[in-house]
Amino acid sequence: MTSLLVVHAAATWTMVGVIWFVQLVHYPLLGGPGRATDPGFVAYQRENTRRTSWVVVLPMLTEALTAVALVALAVPGVPRAAAWFGLALLVVIWLSTALLQVPRHGRLERGYDAAAHRALVMSNWLRTAAWSARGVLVLWLLVRSAA
Repeated sequence: MTSLLVVHAAATWTMVGVIWFVQLVHYPLLGGPGRATDPGFVAYQRENTRRTSWVVVLPMLTEALTAVALVALAVPGVPRAAAWFGLALLVVIWLSTALLQVPRHGRLERGYDAAAHRALVMSNWLRTAAWSARGVLVLWLLVRSAA
């Protein structure tokens, strides 16, 4: 088993944990009671976005770089199709982030909007499913390469 695959798996599973926490706890609570009338919501949302970036930037970049490396380097024990599939799932995640979640966060940074909040929670299921699939794929690759 290569250290590249281990680092990749660690980054992926970090993000699997983060995305499930975000989907089931963080995003739903973002629309909690009083948000619509809370004058501090805009400052809260901006700080929320800033702090969340501290948590996700390093594992997301690590995952992306190692996913590209798994494709480019043809790592022994990692089938090319699996490496490409994992990278394709990552493209879905990044596109979803850029095209769906970031704009909704931007809308919420201008003030609480129930429709934007609902859309954020619902659209995030795409990332949750894709990261979960990546997690399963990476576990399979780890087991396969250890055998």
